Amino acid sequence: MPDPYLLIGEITKPQGVRGELKARPITCDPDRFYDLDVVYLSEGDRYVARNVRVRSAGPDAVYFRMDGIETREDAEEMRGTKLYIDRKHAVELNEDENFIVDLIGCECLDTDGHDHGKLIDVLQPGGNDVYIVRSAAGELLIPALKSVVLNVDIAEKRILLDAKRLREVAVFPESEEVR
Repeated sequence: MPDPYLLIGEITKPQGVRGELKARPITCDPDRFYDLDVVYLSEGDRYVARNVRVRSAGPDAVYFRMDGIETREDAEEMRGTKLYIDRKHAVELNEDENFIVDLIGCECLDTDGHDHGKLIDVLQPGGNDVYIVRSAAGELLIPALKSVVLNVDIAEKRILLDAKRLREVAVFPESEEVR
């Protein structure tokens, strides 16, 4: 079962002396912060709702107030705190899109039956995402192209890759022979 909360930002520092906060957005659409009234903070094994009022949002920074944070000292204590939303307030995804958090941990298998390991991270350098898959041989870099990634099954935590295209476009660890 996927985590019911999604990471959308991290508080980086206080902004000013009256408790305003600056956060780094961890989302493809920082403007979505304008629609938020509540974020969740992770406290051990539970998430706690906090009311927020966003002043401005951009690709590099979100400036906002949070209930209970009234001074620069209060804001300083929030540095490094991660901000989450619940899935019911998440953006709608297109049919072929997934949240990165749901991809992490998926087994990557190809059409020839080879198990390439688990997806451990997703890079977003520009044109297309790149999956980082860890295997016993090292890290494999797989461009997330429709011709390579044939199927993603989040419920089964499995990604099916086209073996032929994978050999053409993936960056294999030096110690692994291309099959």
